[in-house]
Amino acid sequence: MADAAGPGAAPAPAFPVPTMPAPPVGVVGLGQLGGSLAAALVAAGRPVQGWDVDAAARDAAAARGVEITRALSGVVVLAVPLPAMATALDGLTVDPGATVTDLGSVKRPVLETVGATAGSRFVGGHPMCGTERSGHAAVDPDLFSGARWAVCLEPDTELPRWLRVAEVALDAGAAVVPTTAAEHDDAVAAISHVPHLLAAALAAAAGQAGPLALALAAGSFRDGTRVIGSDPGFVRAMVTGNAGPTAAALARVQEQLARPWTDLVADGHAVATRQHGRRDVRVPLERAALLALGRAGGAITRRRAAFVEGWVPDQA
Repeated sequence: MADAAGPGAAPAPAFPVPTMPAPPVGVVGLGQLGGSLAAALVAAGRPVQGWDVDAAARDAAAARGVEITRALSGVVVLAVPLPAMATALDGLTVDPGATVTDLGSVKRPVLETVGATAGSRFVGGHPMCGTERSGHAAVDPDLFSGARWAVCLEPDTELPRWLRVAEVALDAGAAVVPTTAAEHDDAVAAISHVPHLLAAALAAAAGQAGPLALALAAGSFRDGTRVIGSDPGFVRAMVTGNAGPTAAALARVQEQLARPWTDLVADGHAVATRQHGRRDVRVPLERAALLALGRAGGAITRRRAAFVEGWVPDQA
């Protein structure tokens, strides 16, 4: 147990207590991700505000119980395309004490823009879910159920605000993975951004093979190319916004493809079919401990008063 703080010690952070009323959540952008988040939080009993420049998206969200307003408070979530992040709050009234987060697939550029404006009120986030569909017609209240949701914990992040964002993710049904923006971007380059490029390359190469190849394409081709059905603008913004880590991750894939194919197939199969059990853990509300959980491949599933509960892979 840690020693009691002595005279002159810095006061302990005033963490929000789980039994206190949860603040409202304001969602800016009510397409697939933002609309799904708003719907999930309404179902969880959270008060939800929202705004979108598209009147049809506003009407659809209002029908699901979202209060449509330009005045946002509590936890404000930016669910807009990456190029629109910096101006997403223009024309809106945001409570000065509100915590600001986002759902962007790249974190360092958002930290440099939105974070520079919002300061310590900003906490980056990225739910690892979504489909190749987009727009308010693709809203699914269960979209986040069981998903991993990265919530960024930088050296200057205020832990009480980080917890408020983590609570939003948990209420939506996701498990929270603490990370930094830099570590997040390196990781998702390998498991998200490069797969989009590989899907594009596979589809383009199959197109060059001719109509017969496309006519015979079945499950493996469909699974391998599914994500390139996403909006090309979204994919371009994602890979160019994370160009350095994506190039490094793509180079590792190219090195693998240069190996003897029998070895490559065996090693890839071993990774894809590797199974680990889970070990339940309790983690104190402290930056180093939370980041260690994320780096170990673990996730948070429940918030308590003085700690969080979750799991890490059991490597034994």
